Amino acid sequence: MVSLKGTAADGRLADGQAFCPPPGSAEANINPGVTWSAGPAGTRSYALLMRDIDVPADFSRIDKPGEVIESEAPRIAVDHWVLADIPERVRSIAPGADSNGLVQGGKPLGRTEYGTRGANIYARFFAAAPDKAGPYGGYDGPCPPRNDKKAHRYVVRVFALDVAKLDLAEGFTGETMLAAMKHHVLAEGHATATYSRKEAQR
Repeated sequence: MVSLKGTAADGRLADGQAFCPPPGSAEANINPGVTWSAGPAGTRSYALLMRDIDVPADFSRIDKPGEVIESEAPRIAVDHWVLADIPERVRSIAPGADSNGLVQGGKPLGRTEYGTRGANIYARFFAAAPDKAGPYGGYDGPCPPRNDKKAHRYVVRVFALDVAKLDLAEGFTGETMLAAMKHHVLAEGHATATYSRKEAQR
């Protein structure tokens, strides 16, 4: 079982957990707390992946003036939080432990006391923007389009693995992590929250 802390009663992520919260917000980009049940016998590590499964497939329509993205528009999934090699003794990550605010160019990749950071979607999204390019390791929160009618769903998955360490190169993504763990998953749990910038501005 996986549960999230710091979200609203209706399952909506808090504005302070968003990468681009509403103007005037006191906080931004604070990772939600995550707790999970112990894995089965043989568990040697965990991996965590948070995905927005409702991103418009056509990036050119994002926040385009005068255009509205309908709920039925084609969607893709992108990663907002990628952690591998979480020690078996760790069963939770506290709010703000992996991200406690916005960091220009993103947080560094690599090892922390609670896991190894992989690269999230912003590393690719901002790659061509010199003032924003960077590694974007670990957690960076929601920033759904203002012109999107659909409230985005953010699925946090935790995997119990039979290996202590995955064979991953620095800068690994959610996709490469999933591929590396393919034959090592003993159990999986998930929790889902939503976020919409239209909702945040009400």
